[in-house]
Amino acid sequence: MSDFTSNFWSVYVAAITVIGIVACLLLLWFSGKAKAMTANDNTTGHVWDGDLREMNNPLPRWWVWLFVITIVFAGVYLALYPGLGKSAGKLGWTQEGQYQAEVAKGNQEVAPLYAKFAAMKPEDVSKDPQAHAIGERLFMNNCSQCHGSDARGSKGFPNLTDADWLHGGTPEKIAETLTLGRIGQMPPMAAAVGTGDDVKNVAHYVLSLSGSPHDSVRAALGKPKFAACAACHGADGKGNIALGAPNLADDIWLHGYGENAIVAMVNNGKVNQMPAQADKLTAAQIQVLAAYVWGMSNNGVPAK
Repeated sequence: MSDFTSNFWSVYVAAITVIGIVACLLLLWFSGKAKAMTANDNTTGHVWDGDLREMNNPLPRWWVWLFVITIVFAGVYLALYPGLGKSAGKLGWTQEGQYQAEVAKGNQEVAPLYAKFAAMKPEDVSKDPQAHAIGERLFMNNCSQCHGSDARGSKGFPNLTDADWLHGGTPEKIAETLTLGRIGQMPPMAAAVGTGDDVKNVAHYVLSLSGSPHDSVRAALGKPKFAACAACHGADGKGNIALGAPNLADDIWLHGYGENAIVAMVNNGKVNQMPAQADKLTAAQIQVLAAYVWGMSNNGVPAK
């Protein structure tokens, strides 16, 4: 109900609920008071199939009391729990509150286990079978939707199993990315590069940096124009971890490969976002998840 922008719907829901309960009470009362015309044999005179007669017997007491108990239960429930529009109920119960309580209880139960991992080095955590299993479940529940169940990513979503990191691949940097999230922004650079032909030349120069198929003449013409890009990607095109600027010389393409993809990037720019996980995962869970992700790309190599 808190999502309603008008009080009308809150009042509407409360009114419908109360009217429904009152109508049930009135129906029960009238059914007990109403007297049907009956014959001497206590039948109503309605006959079906020649010998099936309708009797005028009162409702069974157990059924009546069960009906009354149900109505009383509804009243008590609505007094204690939310149900009457915006009324929070005397207990102040909410789905969100119950969820948070269950999450807190679960975190408390596994706290000793995570405390053990906190005392270990990240590379040791990545090798620990129990930590690996926990990290895998955390990854599947929170990361695989974008990066894939095999963590190899897809267009626009980085591959986490290689050694190519936009913001650094140490366990600490991975944990920072998980905690705070990242916003990567490539501004439109066409105006800074020059004409449309200049943009194509720069695209071929970028392709040449990684040894990808390119037009060498266009690449030579595009090299001076690359100065507009060097501020972020470096003069050698190998990127800048501090800015999250990708390495253009490693033949790894996050947003597409080839002249058309690079031209579109220069002309239109790109904004990518990695959502922060701090509101979903505890610091201990992020530590284990970071070690798991680091382990997938390092295969047991000690962290530097």
